[in-house]
Amino acid sequence: MAEDEQSTTSAHWDPTSATGAWNQKRRLAAAMRLVIERLVPSNAPEDEMRLAAEGLERYADALTAHPRLRRVSGAPESANAGDVGAFFDQSPLIGLANPLAPPIRIEKSGDSTAEGTVTFGSAYEGPPGCVHGGFIAAAFDEVLGFVQSLGGSPGMTGTLSVKYLRPTPLRVELVFEATLLRIEGRKIFTEGRVRAGDLVTAEATALFISVDRSKMEALAAARDLAEARLSSETA
Repeated sequence: MAEDEQSTTSAHWDPTSATGAWNQKRRLAAAMRLVIERLVPSNAPEDEMRLAAEGLERYADALTAHPRLRRVSGAPESANAGDVGAFFDQSPLIGLANPLAPPIRIEKSGDSTAEGTVTFGSAYEGPPGCVHGGFIAAAFDEVLGFVQSLGGSPGMTGTLSVKYLRPTPLRVELVFEATLLRIEGRKIFTEGRVRAGDLVTAEATALFISVDRSKMEALAAARDLAEARLSSETA
């Protein structure tokens, strides 16, 4: 199967299996994360930044000459993967091929528990030397979204409540611990916490509402149509 076909025919994406062009896409995304991490606090000279910006602008223009993916690989988010082993390589939170992602690494740790690990760099700063609270909330949404999938009838976020106990440090590996508490009809209750070493910095609870699979399929179909239109406009 050709590399570009793999992303259009595979229902679930193995995060360890990228080869060829897709592996280089992950490599490029990792390099872009590194540039972001070093650019934000950098005091590089104007001429150097001008040359770098011009080079990136040229490459951005070059990318428009290539077709868009007809369908993104994997599931749109871990909460509705359909399989907790599925992987969305372009996710803004876990995607290895998305330079916006920190990325978070999530694993099942028990029958009803999961654990996510992540290190937020300079680009995610809120209070001095600390992670912006919005990114903490987004990380909770993703990790709790994963653990609610363990119940077998995954849903979408209904409510998410975060209690910030103390500032969460940048450039330190953080561990998000999540638990599926109970299921009541379509309602799925979860809770979690994040710690830096032994220090718990925030806690969260979330309610997810189980969604019929056909609704997710309808959203995916609408996305694919939008991608097809964008592809024809840039062809």
